[in-house]
Amino acid sequence: MAATYFTDAGTFLIESLFGLYILTIMLRFLFQWLRADFYNPISQFVVKATAPLLRPLRRWIPGVGGIDMAAVILMLTLQGIEIWVVYVMRGYHPSLGGLLLSSAAEILRLLVYVFLIAVFARVIVSWINPDAYNPAIVLLDTLSEPLLAPARRLLPPLGGLDLSPVVVLIALQMVLMLFIAPLTDLGHSLL
Repeated sequence: MAATYFTDAGTFLIESLFGLYILTIMLRFLFQWLRADFYNPISQFVVKATAPLLRPLRRWIPGVGGIDMAAVILMLTLQGIEIWVVYVMRGYHPSLGGLLLSSAAEILRLLVYVFLIAVFARVIVSWINPDAYNPAIVLLDTLSEPLLAPARRLLPPLGGLDLSPVVVLIALQMVLMLFIAPLTDLGHSLL
């Protein structure tokens, strides 16, 4: 019984630490891809936190079509290690195919959740109307605008009310349910 408590605590700790670092790499990937302000203090923190692992990888793994493949491979590798460690701690021996598919599904899920949180936070922030030059607000705009702009063209503001965040949040939830959930289930079945 006590072993279960330690296993649960260890699992929580591993998932939290790996998850935070993978999120930091994801943010660096997105900031670079969406051309966020490099001199933003939050961007600088993300760059400094991820540089020790990404800098050596970039020597061997080139970018492809503007996509930082070193960051993608690092995220997938760390996610795979996290899943493998958690499964081993619980007494299972996952297969390589299941690890790869589950890792990809978890990285895609994280990507969707980053966008969900960015859009939701932007909606909340719009009610408060803080300083537009706040570093966090600038990055929220950078993350959410590529999704909100097409939705705004699809559904222009009605009577001064912008419903584009609702369209984007619904679309992202549909991606989670119709694409990522089946991919996750397939990955877990192969583990």
